[in-house]
Amino acid sequence: MEYLDLLMFAALMGCILLGFPVSFSIAGTAVIFGYLGWVTDTMNISLMGAFGQRVFGTLTNDVLIAIPLFVVMGVILERSRIAEDLLQTMGRLFGQLRGGLGISVVLVGALLAASTGIVGATVIAMGMIALPTMLRTGYNPKMASGLVCTAGTLGQIIPPSTLLIILSDVMSSAYQQAQYEQGKFTIETISVGQIFAGALIPGLTLVAIYILYILLRGVFRPEDMPPVKSDDGRPGIGEVARAILPPVLLIIAVLGAILGGVATPTEAASVGAIGAMLMAGVRQGANRNLVLGGTVALLILAVMAGVAPVRFQRSDLTSFDYVLGAGYVVLAVIGIVAILACLRQAWKTDILKSALTSTMTVSSMIFATILTASMFSLVFVGLGGEEHVAEILESMPGGPTGALVFCMALIFVLGFFLDFVEITVILLPLIAPGLIMMGHDPVWLAILIAINLQTSFLTPPFGFSLFYLRSAAPPEITTGQIYQGVIPFIALQLFGIFVIWLWPSLANWLPSVVF
Repeated sequence: MEYLDLLMFAALMGCILLGFPVSFSIAGTAVIFGYLGWVTDTMNISLMGAFGQRVFGTLTNDVLIAIPLFVVMGVILERSRIAEDLLQTMGRLFGQLRGGLGISVVLVGALLAASTGIVGATVIAMGMIALPTMLRTGYNPKMASGLVCTAGTLGQIIPPSTLLIILSDVMSSAYQQAQYEQGKFTIETISVGQIFAGALIPGLTLVAIYILYILLRGVFRPEDMPPVKSDDGRPGIGEVARAILPPVLLIIAVLGAILGGVATPTEAASVGAIGAMLMAGVRQGANRNLVLGGTVALLILAVMAGVAPVRFQRSDLTSFDYVLGAGYVVLAVIGIVAILACLRQAWKTDILKSALTSTMTVSSMIFATILTASMFSLVFVGLGGEEHVAEILESMPGGPTGALVFCMALIFVLGFFLDFVEITVILLPLIAPGLIMMGHDPVWLAILIAINLQTSFLTPPFGFSLFYLRSAAPPEITTGQIYQGVIPFIALQLFGIFVIWLWPSLANWLPSVVF
């Protein structure tokens, strides 16, 4: 039973493709092949004793706590209909240009990616709002469908995103394992902040590539993307600022706190969740002045607590310290009152309940997959799979480059059938340590993989963006048109991977400066 490990991996792929629930497929395959390995004396069953430690390590991982917080931030913003204002305003701003509506969709997708990071919500919102407008304007249905699907996937590569958080955790473990294998015991790690910083410029590069393609297609095939004929006129500066400023400020607060070293990703995610709740509360009818006052109070409190912290347990406090502490308490109370007012309004409009339900569903799915993947990897390693993967990578023609090309091609092909979470937590722990030991930079490698996994949302037949748009698209849009529409953008994704491959500094420069 020399190749029981590879048979185990093939059996897992078969179970998933047959439609069995992913978490049960992973756990069931691990149990069955663990038993087979024990019976055939291929595996030391005592290895399974480490599973409890892995579960405990996952549940106490501070980085992964950021996932439900970022999810709830995105869902609240989606439920508060912020995408509608952005799309309408940006459409009027750029719509009179040839391809202007397409540019608007891409820019709104980028803004929503940086503020919500929820692919499904973005695709559905734009499919219901922007797609009918583009069709009425005369856009090619295939082009319009491809634009909406692709713009929605930006939420996976532009931070913050759940993909980047999970990927950073996996790559950090792989990097540590590679260092142990190389005999280095002063272990360096990869943080979520480094991955976020590394993904920012490549994400914006993809946005630029999309926009350039839209402009060129508008020049060479103007009938596909005619300008909008509207009597509304272009929006004024104030109207544009009202639509764009709230999500931009939220992006600055979250990403700025992480990249500036002010807060950990988990702390920044909690700031984002509170900010999203305040924005939603205003939109749902909470007292605007109260919310504005509470927001300002919380900002002042955050800045002052960092500049002049007060710790009441100290014995050498002065009168000034007590006055300052009392001021902090007053600011905190004002902020809490504003948050409670927004929570009350969100509860009355049913936004809070639906947002929390969606967050629990998504988070449960992600964590169930991560936990069962730990069991799978334990059995796979026990069956000798680690050595077989290393042998396969080392035998690839072309050395480290050939091994990386093979792995990227494998991820791309699996993306046609599997979800990004499954690929990240099942496949990457097996191949990433070997690739890092071959000399590939872990941050650069993580960004290449992230863009590749982002492409999996577009690849038929199981690309999630395609299903999301199918559920929201007008009936005149056929499934075939959606599939055909994403083909040019899949090619642009691959071109984006090639660009990052040629210029690694696009992924490595910002992390080297910030960290």
